[in-house]
Amino acid sequence: MAEREAPAQDGRALMVRDAGPAASLSEQVAELFYKLTWRTPLHNMRLTGKLPPRLFAVPDDPLPGDPARGEALRHGRFQFRSLQVPFGKLDEEREKLPPDFQNYIHRFAWLRDLAAVANRAQGTELAEKLMDQWLDTHGMKVTEPAWRADNCAWRFVNWAAYAPYILSSGDLIYRSRVLNSVARNARHLDKAAQRAPEGRQRLVAWAGLVAAALLIPDGKARKVVGEAGLEKAIASAIFPDGGIVSRSPLALAEAVHMLGLLRDAYAKRKEMVPAFIDAALERAVPALTGLAHGDGGLGAWQGAGVFPPDELQALVAGSGVRARPARQARDWGYQRVSANKSVLLLDAAPPPLARESAVGCASTLAMEFSHGADRIIINCGGAALVGKHVPQSLATGLRSTAAHSTLCLADSNSTSILPGGKLGRGVEEVELDRREVERATRIEASHDGYQRAFGFVHRRLLMLRDDGMELRGEDMLLPEGPRRKRDGATPFVLRFHLGDGVEAQATENGAVLRLPSGGMWQFRLTGGGLSIEDSLWVDADGRPHPTTQLVVAGEAEAGGSSTGWLLKHMG
Repeated sequence: MAEREAPAQDGRALMVRDAGPAASLSEQVAELFYKLTWRTPLHNMRLTGKLPPRLFAVPDDPLPGDPARGEALRHGRFQFRSLQVPFGKLDEEREKLPPDFQNYIHRFAWLRDLAAVANRAQGTELAEKLMDQWLDTHGMKVTEPAWRADNCAWRFVNWAAYAPYILSSGDLIYRSRVLNSVARNARHLDKAAQRAPEGRQRLVAWAGLVAAALLIPDGKARKVVGEAGLEKAIASAIFPDGGIVSRSPLALAEAVHMLGLLRDAYAKRKEMVPAFIDAALERAVPALTGLAHGDGGLGAWQGAGVFPPDELQALVAGSGVRARPARQARDWGYQRVSANKSVLLLDAAPPPLARESAVGCASTLAMEFSHGADRIIINCGGAALVGKHVPQSLATGLRSTAAHSTLCLADSNSTSILPGGKLGRGVEEVELDRREVERATRIEASHDGYQRAFGFVHRRLLMLRDDGMELRGEDMLLPEGPRRKRDGATPFVLRFHLGDGVEAQATENGAVLRLPSGGMWQFRLTGGGLSIEDSLWVDADGRPHPTTQLVVAGEAEAGGSSTGWLLKHMG
């Protein structure tokens, strides 16, 4: 596919957060009743049928496996985000594991890691042993999370992609068990895909159903139904600009991964890929790479850690799409300015809808900035990566406004984080004005997250010079609407979390930043007092790393406040 420039529209825009339709009580009761039917003989009869003699094709998984997790498997344990569980203790420990660890097991994503360290001859015995154990526990017992629609879809696709590891046995009884479970997965998706939660999960579920239609017999009717369902799921999950409704890079990467695998399944069967799948990938890939820095990895947004460059490259290659990163995606909500070796990223939209915000962050108007391979200003990230080093309590803190490089008023989140984990009231509207000015790109954005409680609107002005060597900024608190009576001024803190290895030294009117590559940048400040404090960032495997942050403290009087700053390359 020819490389093309991802479109951008400069000028003014208004992004509004819509609460979206919530499930009614009757819908919730109906869903609970449906899941209770999983335990009945009726549902088991639905899953019973003809045994497929084989899989028609083996799609290629573009994502590389993790050798460390693969070696842990060879030593008798599952490993995920630094948590380890021996095979023999899995049943007693399973319920204590973080949800993503359980998904990793039930989706058979560990087959990818095994394949990274063991060829077919070396890995078959272990894969078959673990398959047998899973079938003994879950093969005939349809319960969540093992049989949740998205897990069921990923399990089917991973079984197909790594079939040589699980279907090479000459034991006919074992092969029959596996192929029977393959068919049961497909039949479960026939009913469950349409009931999956709207967004990423429903998209993945329908894609898994279409994969089943392509890869096992008697799929003609399933293919017709599956493609119709998938087209609708994509329309509701992926914005016209390519972003995903949860605004999470991890969720969009998962959607790109699944659609790329499905596209390869079509190719292996020598069938034409539906136009809506190609169109979705052509939109989604530029949106995803629009969050990439100069080092090739993604920034830390909406709970993600620093997404590794090699995984992003693999996903893009597997998608078959060659397109430049999107400069801006207004529904997706991110702005990108690339100037020479510098990349500026800005969260310029309200947080995700309540139903999509389980790990959503109060990060409106947060920014990241990099130069070459050096990430200079970052967000802490990692709220979605609960594991050994990121307990739930820390994950909640990582979702806060203070964990992002933006302004925090009165030690409050710009959008509230409710005790149950959902996002509450806060930012509802974001105004954006982007334009090219003389030798620079200028972005001005504002949000109303503090208006209701404090009577202020936060406005951020950013201007990146075309050579990438100077970034000017101004953060303003502007009075708007009724202001609650308060004694004195309202305190605020403006945070700039620094990238791994960036050393900061205070100066008379700011700080000098020394980058890992040896470069130096100057941070200058007009207004407010500057301090250098501890911070952290979370890597892709859920491990926090100590770093520092520039903290600008000030107060907003009734008439508001303005803090100007400059980040300039010094050599």
